[in-house]
Amino acid sequence: MDDRYNELTKEEEYIIEHKGTEAPYSGIYNDFYEKGVFVCKRCDTPLYDSADKFDSGCGWPSFDDEIPNAVKRNIDKDGRRVEIVCANCGAHLGHVFEGEKITAKDTRHCVNSLSIKFKPKDDDDKESFAYFAGGCFWGVEYYFSKTKGVIEAISGFMGGELKNPTYQDICYRDTGHLEVVQVKYDKKEVSYEELAKLFFEIHNPEQKDGQGPDIGSQYLSAVFVLNQKERKIIEDLIGQLKSKGYKIATKILDKQEFYEAESYHQHYYEKVGKTPYCHSYHKRFN
Repeated sequence: MDDRYNELTKEEEYIIEHKGTEAPYSGIYNDFYEKGVFVCKRCDTPLYDSADKFDSGCGWPSFDDEIPNAVKRNIDKDGRRVEIVCANCGAHLGHVFEGEKITAKDTRHCVNSLSIKFKPKDDDDKESFAYFAGGCFWGVEYYFSKTKGVIEAISGFMGGELKNPTYQDICYRDTGHLEVVQVKYDKKEVSYEELAKLFFEIHNPEQKDGQGPDIGSQYLSAVFVLNQKERKIIEDLIGQLKSKGYKIATKILDKQEFYEAESYHQHYYEKVGKTPYCHSYHKRFN
């Protein structure tokens, strides 16, 4: 064994060194969604962030992105599939597939659990981000910026294909972006669920064509989630609202690249000294 690398079991050696494949649904990380980083079993190089893990239903851990420069791609000998290996030590991880359209990134790293190990993030990592679209971002930002535990609320765009869109692009071109607010928050002071509840209470989640007088695809109601845990929280909250008779139009989407809007959009109501015209608080949860 190479002294530079960790000792492997016979099963791990079969996968990592001889390019084997573990049985589907047998790996410990297939249905695992803790927050942290997945590293190479052989050399401990960080490979995948837990935020990029998703449930593909294939039976193996799936990621739609890798840590930059951590994973190398090789064409299989049969010329059909694309193998993925640790860029540092060459350990076999699995295969990568594109064009399945399962997530917005349209990529699936199908990884053997035996090729990786999980390292939880430090509990001192108390800051996180949440992304909400509820009509004009001026009003959404207004309410979140006044919430205890929120460090910063920034207006911007998410969900489209155009890189670095401007407000003019969003208004006059079919870019697919929504007006989104990025909420940076202290997890020790406010939870993601509390923020999500506020989101559903400061706009009309039943409106299908926009928000208030603002009509159009950029004003639709949506939550962009970072992981399965957030998705489950949103699904549960929507279920609670539906049980009360609400017909929820809010979409649950995977987080994509966030583009900050122009400076004149930031803290708009604070600058003009007014209050939101199409957002108001309505208590919907017990």
